[in-house]
Amino acid sequence: MPLRSKDKRSFKRSLKDCLKGLEYVIVNEDNFKREIILGILALILCYVLKVSTIEFIIILIIIALVLVSEVLNTAIEKTVDLYTKEYNETARIAKDVSAFAVLTMCFFALIVGIIIFGSKILTLIGGK
Repeated sequence: MPLRSKDKRSFKRSLKDCLKGLEYVIVNEDNFKREIILGILALILCYVLKVSTIEFIIILIIIALVLVSEVLNTAIEKTVDLYTKEYNETARIAKDVSAFAVLTMCFFALIVGIIIFGSKILTLIGGK
């Protein structure tokens, strides 16, 4: 893949490159696919459980943060792979730490989901 020139790129070209990035993560990153599915399920729960506007906005932000953290993790991993193909302890640490960032975001997304959906689900199934 040729390096990009330093010439100013058009918005159309930039958008096309962004869509290539989206295509890459959708095709090659299984975790991204899982996170998309979980995000869609969260949005369906928002509708079914009739969450408030503020709760809906929080869920949207959390979904975006999880997806962005996964994309950044992929970018870091690919950058590290570009630097070295051989085992390198520092490269392993960079990859592990970026993966942990995604895991941390997913953990907090789960906590937010429990806080927002938990009582509504209990009420729906007959609890108080």
